[in-house]
Amino acid sequence: MMHPIGILYEHPQWFTPLFAELDRRGVDYDPINAADPNFDPQEPRSPYRLVINRMSPSAWTRGHGEAIFKTRDYLQYLEGLGTPVVNGSHAFNYEISKIRQLDLLSRLGVRFPPARAISDPAELLAASAGLQFPVLIKPNVGGSGAGMRSFADRGELEAAVAAGELTDLGPDHSALIQEHLPAEGESIVRIEILAGEFLYAIRLLLLPGSFNLCPADYCDLPGMADGVSGRGLPVEGYEPPQYLIEEAKRIIAAADMELGGVEYLVNARDGAPYFYDINALSNFVADAPNVIGFDPFVNLVDFLLERAEAEDTSSIALP
Repeated sequence: MMHPIGILYEHPQWFTPLFAELDRRGVDYDPINAADPNFDPQEPRSPYRLVINRMSPSAWTRGHGEAIFKTRDYLQYLEGLGTPVVNGSHAFNYEISKIRQLDLLSRLGVRFPPARAISDPAELLAASAGLQFPVLIKPNVGGSGAGMRSFADRGELEAAVAAGELTDLGPDHSALIQEHLPAEGESIVRIEILAGEFLYAIRLLLLPGSFNLCPADYCDLPGMADGVSGRGLPVEGYEPPQYLIEEAKRIIAAADMELGGVEYLVNARDGAPYFYDINALSNFVADAPNVIGFDPFVNLVDFLLERAEAEDTSSIALP
């Protein structure tokens, strides 16, 4: 009997379109709630032919912070059984650490906004030395712009530190202090990659002075229709320069992600592109057929079925 495909998820609404497409095709799948991934460490066989990890690091903002660490252990358990996992533990380690992401970008020689890593709010003032204000404080475990703060100048940062306003650095108690670069055209771009190929890109306009550069429809408000983000600003399909698409492919491959998105802005100070975030989880753009011209969940399910079939074929014992 063929085992089902496992869909590891956490948010109760984000994956409705994926489940709907799987249902439409009659695919045998098992939703696995990352907040409670029960398993027997002594089980010698995997219950799944393939698992795709769709766990969001922003779970800690919904009271599911423990699910981040449960997911890490569960992925390693599955991989130990030989279960094929899309965006497995190696990719997840990048998903849940902005510090690791910048380390990867640095090793790849990719331009990103200057930043420092800290593990104690008392370190912020010293860490800000050499950075150009305004700056952002980003919890290391992010997702959807969670916990971000912006400071226009050193005086504002000093006042916040003195008042004890920056004690919450997220689940792992570490963060980045990073230059807040002015985005040319008040917009940012997200490039989505699937199976090593360009899937689509979107460009999102920012509110004047906005510092949350997350392009997802859900980052600020729960709006999600007609090509309008939760901010009430347009999201549009976009064709980035080919060299930036190739750069995005290189980043996603280096992070061991079979599905992922990278975000960049063009720095208004020097006209150069700067990548600033890597995401193994994408909810895909809302109202995709009207925004980008097709439904990316169809492509995702195509990929999952092809990947599962390839794994099934490779597992057949030769005589």
